[in-house]
Amino acid sequence: MPRFSAGSYPAALSLVAVAALALSACSGGTSASGSAAGKTLVVDTSFNLKTADPGREFEPTGQIVDKALYETLLTFKGGDVTKPVPGLASSYEQSKDGRTLTLHLRTGAKFADGSAVTADDVVFSLQRVVALKGNPSFLLDGVTVTKTDASTVTLVSKKANPALPFILPNPALGILSAKTVQAHGGTATSADAAEKYLNTKSAGSGPYTLTSFNTNTQVVLAKNPKYTGSDKPTYDKIVIRNVQAPTQKLNVQRGDSQIALDLTSDQVGGLSGGLKVDSGASSDVIFLLLNQNTKVSGTTANAKFAEAVRKGIDYKSLLSLAGTGSVQSAGIIPSTFLGALPASQATARDLAGAKAALKASGIAKPSVTLGYASDLTVDGLSLQTLAERVQAQLKEVGITVTLAPAPTTTELDNYRNAKEQLGLWYWGPDYPDPSDYLAFLPGNLVGLRAGWQAGADPALTALGDKAATTIGDDARKALYEQIQTRLNASGPFIPLMQPSRNTVSAASVTGVAYNPVWTIDVAALGAK
Repeated sequence: MPRFSAGSYPAALSLVAVAALALSACSGGTSASGSAAGKTLVVDTSFNLKTADPGREFEPTGQIVDKALYETLLTFKGGDVTKPVPGLASSYEQSKDGRTLTLHLRTGAKFADGSAVTADDVVFSLQRVVALKGNPSFLLDGVTVTKTDASTVTLVSKKANPALPFILPNPALGILSAKTVQAHGGTATSADAAEKYLNTKSAGSGPYTLTSFNTNTQVVLAKNPKYTGSDKPTYDKIVIRNVQAPTQKLNVQRGDSQIALDLTSDQVGGLSGGLKVDSGASSDVIFLLLNQNTKVSGTTANAKFAEAVRKGIDYKSLLSLAGTGSVQSAGIIPSTFLGALPASQATARDLAGAKAALKASGIAKPSVTLGYASDLTVDGLSLQTLAERVQAQLKEVGITVTLAPAPTTTELDNYRNAKEQLGLWYWGPDYPDPSDYLAFLPGNLVGLRAGWQAGADPALTALGDKAATTIGDDARKALYEQIQTRLNASGPFIPLMQPSRNTVSAASVTGVAYNPVWTIDVAALGAK
């Protein structure tokens, strides 16, 4: 998601690295003013925030902010990411070859300054994302954006791109007023200088406008009176504050905030006062990697050793660390996405089988080093705690695991440069489509981080190439299931779990729904 994605895109750095700098604000000078319509809503979260400029942001808190400020061509309803729905585009058609996406703009859409949203604004906004070469630019790799007529835009991909409708809802692809942005130094080139302005004023057509923006303390949004979307925002003002989890719990309990986004399963267990807790599996997948480069480790590159590790993990025991709502990952694609393997195909512990595989590996008394970020938590779950449990479980198999924790910035370098023997990481979705997980194949981004070079598994690569360009949900689903089944059997990755994700809200707040792309749509929240 626009997430840390185990380092899928460099600037989307550690949730914890930023959260560690978060202020321990209590009421922070802005207290809630009730739950009725027209009042202020206060949302507490640990900031991972760099900018409000859609063309440059790709961090979790930035996604929350820009989802409220900017409309996208397509969007998702609530937490359902299985089907894109109209946004600024009232309808769309994708060509049979999957290369051309034609979008028809909604009639009467207006920016906050009252000017009409036009096809020219759409073309400018999307071309600007590509030209900036910032974190979200990869979303439109190989895509050409053109104006067909005053109310129609066409996106043409170099190759079949069935994922494009699922990519367009990303808030980083929000549509800006070209006239406003250009008046403040904006261009659809690398010379663009509009970020400073866009961190003080918004230039979108979304349900809210930007009142104030501070990457360390809080972001304040005001209702956009000229918003033309069908669902009008409830609250006049929304304050999003940078608060560490323990203080989030205190604030929401005493009514200083109405939403807390970062509480662990242990923390929500002690809540009182009629608060609502929405718990479920997040779309973040935690996994182990075994380096396939014999120069890094001949042990982890041994196929039978990998089998021993896969069978030696007690997955149910790991879930007990993550709390209610967590689930075992049957494959690398999260359970709520197209192409996810059914839970019945999840690997179960087989201690006898693990010991037999280890014996068959020919490695006597194997010893390996497990690298992970010591200061990183994933949806409240500490990787340190998880690593210790894995270490103990593999000891029962006969494998000695030496823990090698390091700060995120240090270990991220080891991970990206394929230096880890064993690695413990997670992948958060960049967009909710299975094609995002082709990164795990040989020669691709995450595959290379496991020392898995192109050509290592030609059959799997061929499956990936076919899946990337296949049109039709049924055919795509079958291909991605085949890919994961093969990955589970002989790949260097062992999916462990999707941790629980908890959203705590006051009883007065309605419409709370976790979304893996933007966490929560604050504009969709209602009151009773």
